[in-house]
Amino acid sequence: MNNIKRFIRKTFSVGVAAVFGAALLTACGSSSETAATAQSDSSTGETASADTKQFDNVTIKIGASVTPHAEILRQAAPILEKEGITLDIVELEDVVTPNTGVADGSLDANFFQHVPFLNSFNEENGTDLVSIGATHYEPFGLYAGKSDDLSAISDGAIIGVPNNATNEARALLLLQQEGIIKLADGADINATVQDITENPHNVDIKEIAPEQLVRSLPDLDFAIINGNYALEGGLSVKDALAVESADGVAAQTYKNVVVVKSERAQEPALLELVKVLQSQEIQDYITKTYDGAVVPVQ
Repeated sequence: MNNIKRFIRKTFSVGVAAVFGAALLTACGSSSETAATAQSDSSTGETASADTKQFDNVTIKIGASVTPHAEILRQAAPILEKEGITLDIVELEDVVTPNTGVADGSLDANFFQHVPFLNSFNEENGTDLVSIGATHYEPFGLYAGKSDDLSAISDGAIIGVPNNATNEARALLLLQQEGIIKLADGADINATVQDITENPHNVDIKEIAPEQLVRSLPDLDFAIINGNYALEGGLSVKDALAVESADGVAAQTYKNVVVVKSERAQEPALLELVKVLQSQEIQDYITKTYDGAVVPVQ
């Protein structure tokens, strides 16, 4: 009988140990699996976070002048792609189509102009286009044509200037800066040739479409040329005989902007475009690439 009791106690002890051990193994296994699952979920969460795009396959169709605007946009495109925005860049060589395209909806935005030009376009065409952010400034330069010495400018020298009102005023301000003419007090960015009060060299100011000024140089003594058209024509700001002062009214007024229809001014994807264009990465690109012909907004 004692042997039977010992056998039962031994069997019971083994059974309890086995059950307890199994339970312990199960608990440990569950804990390990839970930890592994949590780690997997964490990894998946990190991957998902890294792959998450702020926008859901948005396309922005934007009209831009070839140089430097389209070039800058191409640098911004891969950054925007990571956020779910695709840039459809339409290169345009005139100064009318980019604005009419935004006005009629065939373009979502444009990137080629400064605010005075935009205001003039709105006034003349009854449109309601607005700037959603400035990006850079392109100094105007005075370039040599048949003559190359401003200090010995000849009487009656022919000087080409852009033929649109805002850029012509800017050219006149540069001529005043260099002492070639004097403008009426307060003329500033609204100056016209009628505001010239002194012209000691009797220079002949010839109005020419801005995109034609580089090729017109051989027929002119000098020309004042927009920074983007100078770049397209193979000129460098270092070639200029004179450049707008960095602390003058032009530098503060003629910053280039991204333009949209007024009712779209708060669209997140369009604002993200401006944010990227104003980023340090893009500003560094501008500084390194254009050697002073394009100056990032600070």
